[in-house]
Amino acid sequence: MPVLTRLIPSPVVVDIRPGALDDLASVLSDERISHSGKLAIAVSNGSGARLRERIAPTLPGATWYEVGGGTLDDAIRLAGDMKSGHYDAVVGLGGGKIIDCAKFAAARIGLPLVAVPTNLAHDGLCSPVATLDNDAGRGSYGVPNPIAVLIDLDVIREAPVRFVRAGIGDAISNINAIADWELANRVNGEKIDGLAAAMARQAGEAVLRHPGGVGDNGFLQVLSEALVLTGVAMSISGDSRPASGSCHEINHAFDLLFPQRAASHGEQCGLGAAFAMYMRGAHEEAAFMAEVLHRHGLPVLPEEIGFTVDEFVQVVEFAPQTRPGRYTILEHLDLKPNQIKDIYSDYAKAISS
Repeated sequence: MPVLTRLIPSPVVVDIRPGALDDLASVLSDERISHSGKLAIAVSNGSGARLRERIAPTLPGATWYEVGGGTLDDAIRLAGDMKSGHYDAVVGLGGGKIIDCAKFAAARIGLPLVAVPTNLAHDGLCSPVATLDNDAGRGSYGVPNPIAVLIDLDVIREAPVRFVRAGIGDAISNINAIADWELANRVNGEKIDGLAAAMARQAGEAVLRHPGGVGDNGFLQVLSEALVLTGVAMSISGDSRPASGSCHEINHAFDLLFPQRAASHGEQCGLGAAFAMYMRGAHEEAAFMAEVLHRHGLPVLPEEIGFTVDEFVQVVEFAPQTRPGRYTILEHLDLKPNQIKDIYSDYAKAISS
């Protein structure tokens, strides 16, 4: 019998270390991504613009494009501006909105994308999805994985610490997302991609169980690796299942019901994950998850991000409507508001004891 394998879509290079940004030109040349140095570099007018001054002398053949925001129109405009440049690759240098715009633009004009994030706010830095605001609110668009990811830990440390905290919440929520996937398999026979699930779960566990904090390079290394691995896991499975379950449904519900008051993606996902783990009966795991989130400065109760208990109950009740067809603990239990409120009361007591 022949030995069958599969090709795993992943970046050809992942470079995570202090000072990585200074070697961008040599990495792209050595990995045969851009010998000529003809690059289209998308930056914001914030952190990206400041870094441009630092590395522009090492990239004399690059053309720099300032991206105004994270909308679909911004991404389409960026692709149009880059289209006639005959570049080797597109580089997204900045936060999540810039990288998502660069992902979409690169896919639209058929060029590989090099992701150079300036913060670790979520797992989108290496995912096959570009999340962009559109006229209907917000949409997710399928794109190829980045061909390379460079994460300079010195740059990450310069970003506001809230971005690191958000990334922690997003990474740890993988554990709940995999539990939801396994539930859907048991109840509905939904197929699980074992490799994708293993990668996403281990990424979340590595962050959950690391003793370090947001100021440690060792911890930032593990968090960076976890976010990259999560993106690869989504590419392997072909969808967001390895990293998106009831926790993300709760996050989307916050965004839709309270768009002007919603917290960061990672904060809401972390809170949603801890509560969802408690809902599924994993009380010890939920308490430990809440303890770790709290140690890193993340919210574990809705009051900590400015929401009342009744508003949180409304969020949890509405959450299944945000992802029709996705089966999680929320769809499985199908709770009424008074039942959600009772479980929340028990959850709040359990994580406070």
